[in-house]
Formats: sequence, C-alpha cells, structure tokens
Amino acid sequence: MVAGSFTREHVSPVGIDRIWRAGILDGHNLVPKILPEYITQIELLEGDGGAGTVKKFHFTEAVKEFKFAVDKTEALDNENHIVKLSVIEGGFIGLRLKSYSFEIKFVVGSAGDTVEKITVDHDTLDDTPLSVEEEDQVLAGIWLMTKAIEEHLLANPTAYA
Repeated sequence: MVAGSFTREHVSPVGIDRIWRAGILDGHNLVPKILPEYITQIELLEGDGGAGTVKKFHFTEAVKEFKFAVDKTEALDNENHIVKLSVIEGGFIGLRLKSYSFEIKFVVGSAGDTVEKITVDHDTLDDTPLSVEEEDQVLAGIWLMTKAIEEHLLANPTAYA
C-alpha cells in the first residue's frame, strides 16, 4: 500500500457563489439533469447536504469502470467554499485504491473568475504509486461534472444567482 496525494486546479469564468451553490449545495439535484448520459441519480442516503451527508452516485453504462460510488461529506465550509468528501464504497475502491478522499476548495481568481483546487488523498491497494494517467482517471468524473455545471451556468445566467 502506498499513501499519496495530488492536487489539480481548474479556472472557471463562473462566479464563486453560483458555482458553489450549483455544484456543491445542489449538485445532487442538478448533475443528473445535465449529465443524464453518465449519471442516472444522486441519492441522499443520509443527511441534509451538510457534514455527515452520504450520497450514492448511480452511473449509466457509459461509465465502464464501475456502476456506483458512495461518498460522505466530512466537512462543508460555506464561508470559505471548502468541502471534504471521502469515497466510502464503489468508485475506484477495490479496483486500484484502498481508500481515497477529495478536498475541493473554490477561491476567487485575480480576474473575478473562480479557481477550483482539488486535492486527492489516497492509499493504493498495492505497493506502487498512482501514475499521472491514473490520477487523471480518478479526477475524470469530477472534471466532467465541473465542466457540465459551468456550461449550464453560463447558458443560464440567472440560475443559482
């Protein structure tokens, strides 16, 4: 088992409050509507969206690696726009990873845009670290959702305003 961590960033032209509300606070409702080809449902198993909430993502056949992922919100800081999530079942658990978690932080960029910083902490199942390609694969679903939310908000300027 190898413990590791990596961070990636994405700059969005959407304002921080809108992307936070749409992607983090209401993502379980919005994402299945804007990505029905990949996600059929995001089911709230426990909680109300805050810390302690457990969500199950149900994927379509377009997602070849797995059928579902269950995550738990470990922390939700609305003031500082930070959420910490642990994948507790499904996803890459048992495939390549023993465990993994995400810290997603939104900050206002220098041009009034939003910088999304994602840090992934993980433990591999074997004694080899993740390759850059595997790191990218772990983040592929988050980037897909981020870009779809961004496109939806740009096309609908009053949504989540």
